[in-house]
Amino acid sequence: MAKFYSELTDDLQRFIAEQQIFFTASAPNQGRINVSPKGIDTFRCLNTQTVAYLDLTGSGNETSAHLIENGRLTIMFCSFTAQPLILRLYGQGQVVRPPAPDWQSLSNLFEPIAGLRQIIKLNIESVQTSCGFGVPEYEYVGDREVLIKWAESKGEEGLLDYWQAKNLVSIDGLPTHLLRDR
Repeated sequence: MAKFYSELTDDLQRFIAEQQIFFTASAPNQGRINVSPKGIDTFRCLNTQTVAYLDLTGSGNETSAHLIENGRLTIMFCSFTAQPLILRLYGQGQVVRPPAPDWQSLSNLFEPIAGLRQIIKLNIESVQTSCGFGVPEYEYVGDREVLIKWAESKGEEGLLDYWQAKNLVSIDGLPTHLLRDR
């Protein structure tokens, strides 16, 4: 049975800290819905009403475009261990990049990771848990190193070129403003 909360409890924050993967969902007003898996050590609970994650360079930049258009974001965690649980965080997201005033304080919460594109911050409006009884059990083996090694091999100039070619608009043609302030 689903339960709703107005904020993250201590138990839910502990649950989040134990997870190795999370999923983000966003959508434009018109167009494709984006669901994206995220991993590596990129997620932080800032307080009971706010979370943030490092958004690493990828083949698209959908979440950024959607947040600029309407701000809607859902983040989902689910347990793949013997203790089932699904946790959804609903709220308004914000893209944070240099030179934003809170860039430095947010980026200091994370270890530097090659390919960092931006930080996504979520102001939580609602928290929902559900059973997760239908989610299979899996064993965590480790993080993939491929994305980080790829970003390291590109270097700063190569990443900027990649962003220019692949990350300035969403697949539906919405702007991401990725290089606007750089």
